This record gives sequence, C-alpha cells and structure tokens, in this order.
Amino acid sequence: MAESSPSNPVRIALVEDQPALLKQLERALSRFEELEIVATAQDGERAVELLPEARPDVVLLDLELPDFNGIEVTRRLLRRIPETAVLILTSFDDEQKVYEAIQAGAAGYLVKRVGPEKIRDSIHEVLAGGTVLEPLIARRFWNHFQSMRPVPSATDAGSHAPEVTAPVEDPWGLTPTELEILRFLAKGLTNAEVGDVLTLEVRAVRRHLAKLYRKMGVDSHVAAVVAGLRAGLIEL
Repeated sequence: MAESSPSNPVRIALVEDQPALLKQLERALSRFEELEIVATAQDGERAVELLPEARPDVVLLDLELPDFNGIEVTRRLLRRIPETAVLILTSFDDEQKVYEAIQAGAAGYLVKRVGPEKIRDSIHEVLAGGTVLEPLIARRFWNHFQSMRPVPSATDAGSHAPEVTAPVEDPWGLTPTELEILRFLAKGLTNAEVGDVLTLEVRAVRRHLAKLYRKMGVDSHVAAVVAGLRAGLIEL
C-alpha cells in the first residue's frame, strides 16, 4: 500500500460491542489525519456483512463479541478480504487466544489499555508487513509453545550422562542476517528498530524479510515467528 497521508488515508474499520468504547475509540483515532474510519460494527455478524463492502486496510477487532468471537470473525473476513490486516484489540491477554487469533490470520494483538498513539503506530506497523505483540503477550505466547513441547523421559536423557544440546537444524537455509532479523522480530522489534540494531536501512530489512518469507513459505512477521518458534530456531 502507498504511504498514508491526509489525501491518501489508511482506511480503518472498528468492531466493538460496547457502544461507549466504540465511540471513544472512534473519537480518539479520528484525531489522526492519516486515518479514515470507513465502517463500524458492534457484533460479528454485522462485521462480516458490512466490512467486505467497505474494504478497509485495517480492522481493529474486539475479541469478545456477543454472537461469534473475534477469532471466528477474523477467519470469515480474511476469506473474503484477504488483503485486509486484522488487529485484535481486547481486554484479554490469554496466550491461548493469542495463538488462536494468529492462527486465524490476525496480524497483531493489543490490549485495550494502550493509548491511541500506540494503536496508530500498530496500524502502520501491520501495514508495513510487521506484527504487533505486546511484550507481555509475546512472553506468554512463548511460554505457550514451551508448554506444548514434549518432556524428555529419564530413559531418553540417560540417568547420569551429561546433557548435550544438539544444534537445531534450520529447515529453510536462512542466512545469518535473516536468522538475526527473525530473532529480533520475535522479541517484538519493528522493521525500523531492527534496522537501527543491525545498522541497516529499513528498505534493506524489508528485502531480507521478503527473502526470508519466500524461504519459509510465509507471508507475515507473525507466521515467520510462529514457524521459527516451532522449529526451535528462536526464543523469546
């Protein structure tokens, strides 16, 4: 997508079941000239009906809705408007819901206590191909993956043998720079922040990411981080 500006605004849709919170969010984000709110809905059914017609660039989607939840709304919306980025906005930070939302295709996840500036920055980050996970949520997400790993038995480990950690095999053949970028993404850094750490221009970071995505067979930061976590290549 082209750079946003008042003459070329980012199209935003809001889905929130509490009218007061919906109005508050609408009012807060309307302060930013580069954002245009093109649709609002207070339940999942209305969102799935209305938003494909509105074709927003980003949907801010409440997780807990009165009919079907935000995870199911995400699945249904992305089947109809796959080019739209879904940013989950909720009062919950449960790692299982984070996992399910990401599996459904969400590009990020924020809790409702964050301020409008953070939401705006997150909108721009997901539009740039990034992912948004609060550090606390990212840590819980990692713990969730750790809890699903099998625990080696005493027989497997050997009763007295010293523990030897075998090197993890990279199934995609990532370069050292690509692997380093992936590790920084897993820690929640944006493309610009990764560039600062590695002394690379943002354009160079994006070029590396494009190659990384092709190798891993993914199309987002979130999917790359999830795949890297599963393979044991990265930790949070």
